[in-house]
Amino acid sequence: MNLYWTALLLGLLGSLHCLGMCGPLALALPGQSAARGRFVTGRIIYNSGRVITYTCMGIFSGLVGAVVRWAGWQQGLSIAVGVGILVAMFLGYRLLRQPWAWLGRLQAPWAKLKIALAARMKNPSLPSLFGIGLLNGLLPCGLVYVALAAAATTGSTPQAMLYMAFFGLGTFPMMLAATLFAPIVQATFRIRMQRAIPVALATLAALFILRGLSLGIPYISPDLSSETPACCSGN
Repeated sequence: MNLYWTALLLGLLGSLHCLGMCGPLALALPGQSAARGRFVTGRIIYNSGRVITYTCMGIFSGLVGAVVRWAGWQQGLSIAVGVGILVAMFLGYRLLRQPWAWLGRLQAPWAKLKIALAARMKNPSLPSLFGIGLLNGLLPCGLVYVALAAAATTGSTPQAMLYMAFFGLGTFPMMLAATLFAPIVQATFRIRMQRAIPVALATLAALFILRGLSLGIPYISPDLSSETPACCSGN
């Protein structure tokens, strides 16, 4: 099953959630008084930095996915990801809205990250905006973690990186619009559009569970047993 379109969908609809988390940062980016061309370029560079960070984070998912595939647990991982998405939904998005609440002692690195971001927010240069985007991609975000888990089901590092790249590209339009046309991301708009997020997450969860069941249905539930390495196939 080609999962990349699910990455785009997750990024596109998930960016509505991102507006609530990263929207204030995006709207507060330096260089507000710059000429229009430079202003737009800066916002594109900022968002490109986020996408690059997401893509690089796919390296970790790919390594985990490769180990899982080698062990013959790829089907189980796919089902676990689907069930995990459903569990997060039934918990009322608490894990998605406040991911730091369950990170416990890992809050310290995020505090240092925020300090680094604050320092760069004073510099309107294009390299600084790119750096802000790179750091922004590291901020704790439940939807990014969902995407990373989904990327791991690809079973390889290149594919996982590509999955995360598509996820990042999916977030690009809305986040860019947020920085260029602030009025369209007013609270009422976000509330209305966020109603689509549960539908998208439920659809993704169903697809990952079906994929893990390996029913032999092309594109939806392919036979993953044929992708199991020979060392784990029992032959």
